[in-house]
Amino acid sequence: MISEHAWSIGKSHSAAMSSTPVSTCPTVPLSNGLQMPIFGLGTSHYGGYCHDAIVYALTECGVRHIDTATRYGCEEKLGQAIRESGIPRSDLWLTNKLWPVDYGYKAAKKACLESCSKMGVEYFDLYLMHWPGSLRQGCSNRELRAETWRALEELYKEGVCRAIGVSNFLVHHLEQLKEDCSIVPHVNQVEYHPFQQPNSLIEYCRQEGIVFEGFSPLAKGQALSNPAVLQIAENYNRTPAQICIRWSIQNGVVTIPKSTKKQRIQENCQVFEFQLEESDMATLGGLHDERHVTWDPKDVE
Repeated sequence: MISEHAWSIGKSHSAAMSSTPVSTCPTVPLSNGLQMPIFGLGTSHYGGYCHDAIVYALTECGVRHIDTATRYGCEEKLGQAIRESGIPRSDLWLTNKLWPVDYGYKAAKKACLESCSKMGVEYFDLYLMHWPGSLRQGCSNRELRAETWRALEELYKEGVCRAIGVSNFLVHHLEQLKEDCSIVPHVNQVEYHPFQQPNSLIEYCRQEGIVFEGFSPLAKGQALSNPAVLQIAENYNRTPAQICIRWSIQNGVVTIPKSTKKQRIQENCQVFEFQLEESDMATLGGLHDERHVTWDPKDVE
């Protein structure tokens, strides 16, 4: 459930470049009581990191939630950008992800501590297993997930990770983890946009007290040229990206769009001073066609 002020947003169709800061964005409570900002800035590999853009997002746009991963190779640079911004560590929500090459009890603990060191932080607010499959021979995916998760449970109990979760996990992966381990993941981060709406997974997560977080909210740009999205954007005097992000947030999904361009980041942040009508939410909800724009974990046992 989103904190109460999430829905105190007026139904203004104001101009797309309004200056309401994203630092006023709602938060979503995790099962352990932590409050996670419903909006954040994602990073990625292959050119998905820009130092100046991160500093701009933090200092000029009020972003307080940053998502990264060991796989992206930008931990040291991101730590430098955070320090350069001057934002106190306690004011930020930092999510990092463990890549499968480091799965296993000892390897996972070592990798997490190394990531903290690279970023120059003492803890992560959220630490995720990045993928349900393993890269290690002689061990089933289920066994290695359980072994790795026990390491994350210890990191959580030690305070190195304030919350722990998974990414790209489906219901059967979550069911197995629940049977094998003692702490239910606080978060499951999965691909989510108008073309990919895993509603049965979302419902399962909510029943189990797992916060559902969505990545690729713009479907890697594919949603920005969709006629329905374009028409709704025109009706609200907003950009297509703002419509997609607002739709995701209004569905209660923690949303982390990625961009390395300052203007796009600014636009993406400006989604809290308008609200989509129910008919427009339904129109966007009807665009689901099971399309993936990134990894599909359905064949991972």
